[in-house]
Amino acid sequence: MMNWRALPRAGVAAAALLIVVPPFLPGWILFVLTKAMFMFIAVMGVSVLLRGGLLTFGHALYYATGAYAVGFCVKWLGVRELIFLIPLGALAGFIMAALVGVVMARYREVFFAMLNLAFSMMLFGALLKLYWVTGGTDGLAIGTATLAGIRLTGDSFGYYYFSLAMVGIVTLVVYRFMASPAGYFLRAMYDNEIRIEYSGVAVRQVVYRTYLLAGTLGGVAGVLAAFTIGHIVPEDAFWIQSGEFVFVALLGGFGGVPGPMLGALVFEFLQTYASKYFPLAWQMMMGIIMLLIILFQPGGLWAIYQRIEARLTGKDRGGDHH
Repeated sequence: MMNWRALPRAGVAAAALLIVVPPFLPGWILFVLTKAMFMFIAVMGVSVLLRGGLLTFGHALYYATGAYAVGFCVKWLGVRELIFLIPLGALAGFIMAALVGVVMARYREVFFAMLNLAFSMMLFGALLKLYWVTGGTDGLAIGTATLAGIRLTGDSFGYYYFSLAMVGIVTLVVYRFMASPAGYFLRAMYDNEIRIEYSGVAVRQVVYRTYLLAGTLGGVAGVLAAFTIGHIVPEDAFWIQSGEFVFVALLGGFGGVPGPMLGALVFEFLQTYASKYFPLAWQMMMGIIMLLIILFQPGGLWAIYQRIEARLTGKDRGGDHH
């Protein structure tokens, strides 16, 4: 896996393309790219947890928390300003993670994964039952956002570049976190948690801090998703949504920032084309792709790129490294 503090040339080239190319693309591709932006932010939360060996099937809990925070602000207060709602979504995700994380920091492996799923499904059930507040299965219409008073539709260039700017901020935050002591201990925890305990570091604190970051990123992604799609529903907290986040993390590779971005872009375009040409079988196609990745390239698409780059440049990377 790549070094979190290394910024590969491919990442710089991809960032340049994401900035320069969109004005020349059709509107529907711009919309797909915008969806990939919020997907990347949510998947980064899952990827950070996976970096420490923590698999979650309930990350949609924070995604839905951020989305419904926006929905209630629009419904009750008429507030659509992104400058206000992005911090609100981040705070909502942070608070939810702070509460749930107290329990989750004590568990690992399958217990960690399934307890996250349980909390997410509890929120899903509440969103369905409290229909007089949440709209039930009908959900809540969000409409368009504003940025400093300027109206931005979910498929506009302005909203795309705002989402891209949020991706840049999230990338910087994740890099800083992974370069911090907590980030180093998280990577070490993937290999040997007992050794960390012997060194006098409280592993629960490392897990808890990582969980707070992941929940916060999920809340931000929920805000962006709400205005991109224009509508939120209880299924935003459902296990299928959580599964998509894990799918994208494994598809792209979770060893660094480029993997989740590559996974998000590939996933959104695959889903778009597969649902168009194979409307009754696109989920099966996604499953086949996931099976191939797990069996033949567990490092994801980014590991494939690294291997190709190593062969072209004549450099032997010696395999993936944690």
